[in-house]
Amino acid sequence: MTWVMKVSAFISGVIAIIVVSPSLQSFPPAEAIRSSTLDFNYPFFSSFRTASQFHNADHLQCGPRIHHHHHHHHVCDPNLVHVAITLDVDYLRGSIAAVNSILQHTMCPESVFFHFLVSDTNLETLVRSTFPQLKFKVYYFDPEIVRSLISTSVRQALEQPLNYARNYLADLLEPCVRRVIYLDSDLVVVDDIMKLWATSLGKRTIGAPEYCHANFTKYFTASFWSDVRFSSAFKGRKPCYFNTGVMVIDLVKWRRVGYTKRIEKWMDIQKKSKQRIYELGSLPPFLLVFAGHVAPIEHRWNQHGLGGDNVRGSCRDLHAGPVSLLHWSGSGKPWIRLDLKIPCPLDNLWAPYDLYGHSS
Repeated sequence: MTWVMKVSAFISGVIAIIVVSPSLQSFPPAEAIRSSTLDFNYPFFSSFRTASQFHNADHLQCGPRIHHHHHHHHVCDPNLVHVAITLDVDYLRGSIAAVNSILQHTMCPESVFFHFLVSDTNLETLVRSTFPQLKFKVYYFDPEIVRSLISTSVRQALEQPLNYARNYLADLLEPCVRRVIYLDSDLVVVDDIMKLWATSLGKRTIGAPEYCHANFTKYFTASFWSDVRFSSAFKGRKPCYFNTGVMVIDLVKWRRVGYTKRIEKWMDIQKKSKQRIYELGSLPPFLLVFAGHVAPIEHRWNQHGLGGDNVRGSCRDLHAGPVSLLHWSGSGKPWIRLDLKIPCPLDNLWAPYDLYGHSS
């Protein structure tokens, strides 16, 4: 655990000296992206180290110990914390690091149940070999469910169907799962995930850090704002930008209201409209449905934008304030930059959670 303490100390040091870069406000924070371009025989499938063993620190705080780690029917245990993450070829390394970071920093790692969403590969064996103790289940997301609704985006990678799997969590997960934390694959958690799980949503369906200083109009086209049929969607609301890579979701309310259909409706409008109403991928439909109706979560739970914008992927600084989660949203990914020997300074905070390759 010495390296964990060093990382935490380094984060504190970084926060103390960083002045927020003006570029953070010049470009809208990008969505986490993924694509499926790598050969499935790529060597890294057999190159992940086995994670260290983990145990709950305090049974009084964590609840009764849950046995039979891999039996799916235990997904309904009320003492579990549910986390959903996508798994695909290009982002596998990031997903594994995200899981590792959660296990390293929570007092109750045995109480976390992971729901992995996949579309094109069977990665269950790899996950089991990397995390032998992990409680998890793999869910197949059929790309055809959403493919016909996806519009072209500013980058082709944003058009991948798995980007939209988060829209279908209420359908994919068991009905007994009443709440879930959704996390992107390009982040690490450096605080106890139990704190995020305990977030009060009040009457809201989702919770996320909001960024009301961001220019919200940039997320939609001039055609959208000039057509009252579309822009009236925000009437009576005070919409703010939020990043969909970190969300706490009340699945009971989601299912009851039918939010998946509402998101699909806006995707269909975008697809059929003569003029585009947005340019990004899976983010704008979420904003159309939820912006202005989001339970606010502290910004520390999504220090996003560390991957730069959707084009340049340049280095970014942290936002001012404390850090519980580091998020490399944008086109620059830490594992790629580290391998190319051109890392940004903050990429070194991701590296300790990387389980790819031989231990150093």
